[in-house]
Amino acid sequence: MSQREDLLAGARRCLVEKGYSRTTARDIATAAGSHLASIGYHFGSKDALMNLAALEAQNEWGDMIERAVRATAGADPVQRLRVAMRELLASLPEHRELVIATVQAYGQAEFDEDIRDALADAGRQARVELAAMVLNRDAGEIDAATADGLGAVVYSMIVGLAVQFVLTPTTIPDGDQVAAAITRLAGDA
Repeated sequence: MSQREDLLAGARRCLVEKGYSRTTARDIATAAGSHLASIGYHFGSKDALMNLAALEAQNEWGDMIERAVRATAGADPVQRLRVAMRELLASLPEHRELVIATVQAYGQAEFDEDIRDALADAGRQARVELAAMVLNRDAGEIDAATADGLGAVVYSMIVGLAVQFVLTPTTIPDGDQVAAAITRLAGDA
């Protein structure tokens, strides 16, 4: 890995182990096995590096969600959601560090305009892609109402379940429970 990649990996480790606000530039340099000055050289500041590390974690989390949903073969949207949630929720323990780093990015958004803007853009795209994946359509076929309705609800469930997993990992529902709850809310059960 290059020094830049080492610094990003070190920042990710620090996000998970110490948290965003408690991580110092020295912590990152030590975790990366790099010189303190290399942070400024490659990223401009510790905050810029931490922001990038948090955003990369969020993007990786999004890729994991997409793989889970794309793995579903059922034509029925409820079945696709059930399988996707089952796959996603089952994968959380092995990706705990990624989930923690992602949740920290959301927490930092209030204090950093770059993170807020990047997460807002990613959220808009995620709503379209999630609606498309659940409906088994191409993203280009999803209208704004579907993205703002179905996509936003699925996105909210995923983010909410990720936060719940960080706080109390043993209390999150499985994919079948999520699908049953949605069906019940819709009045179909």
